Amino acid sequence: MSWRDDTDAMTSSCAGITDYPTIHLKPGHSRRLRGGHPWLFSNEIVMDADRLSLPAGTLAIAVDAGGERLGLGSFNPHSLIAMRLFARDPGTVIDQTFLEARLRRALRLRETLFARPFYRLVHAEADGLPGLIVDRYDDVLAVQANTAGIDRLLPDILAALIQILAPRAVLLKNDSPVRRLEGLELTQRMALGELDGPLALEENGVRFWADLTDGQKTGWFYDQRENRAAVAALAAGRRVADFYCYAGGFAVQAKMAGATQVLAIDRSEASLALANRAAASNEVQIETVRAESFAEMETMATAQEKFGVVVADPPAFVKSKKDLIAGAKGYRKMTKLAASLVEEEGFLMVASCSHHMTVEAFAQEVRLGLSAAGRSGRILRAAGAGADHPVHPFLPESAYLKALLLQLD
Repeated sequence: MSWRDDTDAMTSSCAGITDYPTIHLKPGHSRRLRGGHPWLFSNEIVMDADRLSLPAGTLAIAVDAGGERLGLGSFNPHSLIAMRLFARDPGTVIDQTFLEARLRRALRLRETLFARPFYRLVHAEADGLPGLIVDRYDDVLAVQANTAGIDRLLPDILAALIQILAPRAVLLKNDSPVRRLEGLELTQRMALGELDGPLALEENGVRFWADLTDGQKTGWFYDQRENRAAVAALAAGRRVADFYCYAGGFAVQAKMAGATQVLAIDRSEASLALANRAAASNEVQIETVRAESFAEMETMATAQEKFGVVVADPPAFVKSKKDLIAGAKGYRKMTKLAASLVEEEGFLMVASCSHHMTVEAFAQEVRLGLSAAGRSGRILRAAGAGADHPVHPFLPESAYLKALLLQLD
């Protein structure tokens, strides 16, 4: 199988090479692309009538003002990020064979990194498949097509995944709001097989449960794997509070590591049920509290509760640039409240998964929150996502996760 736009691309019968439409850069706008960046923005492109008429997701060749072909990618005339490169060689054919090669490369890396088949298999641009997310739960896959180009390639992508991994089920979890920026609908459907409830997964030797259909994102946050291990290593003999606990990732691993007591706090009853199920699967006990985390922190602070380890790993407070000021204040308040619950020489882990919150801005809000709480200490670990969420070297803004682990005086 191979997708092509019949109105704008044709296959040469003698050469067997696909002839894609061309996207012309404005004079003086090729330096960033030549330097390794995988995107072209709409203001860098000559948007004439022919280009504007191309269907979103059309495969096209980027051409500089002098006529040199610079690469092949998907084009969306209606998106701020108008072109995303798949390959620097403009003669590349994007078909199932190409996609299989990219997917096999991603699989080899994950199999090198992890002994068990539970990880993010594809992380968009960093794996050479811009806009594609694939999370693996052994023989089940959760797939997100977040760009028009990937959406149009889904038949070939699914065929390639089935060829390589032979999964029993594939869920198309195309409900991310970023699809709206590409002019795509939000949908969710089974592309293969069926799911009859939460799936078991393993992380750091601990068993958990992920709800792929009704849970957050693709069901589990593999990106915090290494940060959860770092927190668990500090938990033995200490009392632990895990705010925004979701399915119990930090909480259960802390209890498995020897925490004396673990409180898991979340406003979602379904999430707490998954956390309790994970605890039972590992034959440990945690205490779950259904509450809004800010309100529960304030209640605990009033009661002068103290913990040896406090974790605050919330959903994104900054979902768009217009939320930046309010969201930044949210991280500041969260840090202040969480820090007030940490005992002397105890540990605090705070995180942000907000794409628009930079590393520097998040660190500043954490500092302000600590100051407001009258606390100081030392940063033990400043980290991002795990190795199955690699970052494209020329796209540092894709490093969305920020986590700071501190010991407080």
